[in-house]
Amino acid sequence: MLAFISRRMAAAAAMLLVIGTIIFSLLIIVPGDPAELLLSTGGGSASAEAIANLRANMGLDQPILTQYVTFLYNTARLDFGTSIVDNGSISSVIALRLPRTLEIIVAGTIFALLLAIPAGTAAGLRAGGKFDIATSAINALLTSVPGFVLGTLFIYFFAQILGWLPAGGYVAFATNPAQHLQMLILPSLTVGLHLATMVFRMTRASVLEMRGHDWVRTAVAKGLRRKRVVRRHILYNALGPIITVVGLQLGILLGSTVLVEFIYNWPGLSGLLVSAVEQRDYPTVRAVILTVAAIFIGINLVIDILSSLLDPRIRLQ
Repeated sequence: MLAFISRRMAAAAAMLLVIGTIIFSLLIIVPGDPAELLLSTGGGSASAEAIANLRANMGLDQPILTQYVTFLYNTARLDFGTSIVDNGSISSVIALRLPRTLEIIVAGTIFALLLAIPAGTAAGLRAGGKFDIATSAINALLTSVPGFVLGTLFIYFFAQILGWLPAGGYVAFATNPAQHLQMLILPSLTVGLHLATMVFRMTRASVLEMRGHDWVRTAVAKGLRRKRVVRRHILYNALGPIITVVGLQLGILLGSTVLVEFIYNWPGLSGLLVSAVEQRDYPTVRAVILTVAAIFIGINLVIDILSSLLDPRIRLQ
């Protein structure tokens, strides 16, 4: 097991290095001087002195190899430098905003798992029945509705018509816990329902496949209780694909919560990325992308380890 984890961690580190190299190279490969492009606003051109100062501030006046080594060294220390827009610490901004985005994703994931796994299991066990037909139809409908439309509908019904929840905004948990949790509900539901559709489909398909295996028929023939057969022999063996789907979707959610944060005015990491792109704040853009990539790789590492615990044959591959 230790050797398997070591191999996976080495692979994750290599992948992160490749991604960091690609992100660094993009700033070099893209035609034009980034400092000149940044200062050229409204069709005007900056003075040569201003461009030279900005190049020195960004380290672009150094040899490429020196820039690359410095970039890797600072990234390894989680030092992403300063924003060229407000000269603030990028690491501090990411440390402030990342937990807000993760909060939405974690709450949405818990909601999705609590909803989709029992529903998908029941639908798989009663394939072709009324419950399966009804839940599959609802799932297909929710899958076809984009997240920003769902979020807008939630605001309309729960905030404007019923008045149960706030339409958006953000208050720190330490300032007002109750209001913070109220504001968290709708963004989490929006993210969670989209994830639940994926988990439901995978759970239903896995349960359908598992219930046809010989060991399940043998367990039933031995007279084991139905709950034990479902829990120990069907659902346990169906968890591998479900965990894989959840892991992949979590990584995707990290980069796709832009519209959800925008709709609910939630100041998370995705909003920071959009703002940095609009302002051509290249160091911040690079830092956010690296952060998302590192978390995505970390999630996949955890998923690999969990999958190997459920199915030891994976360690031999």
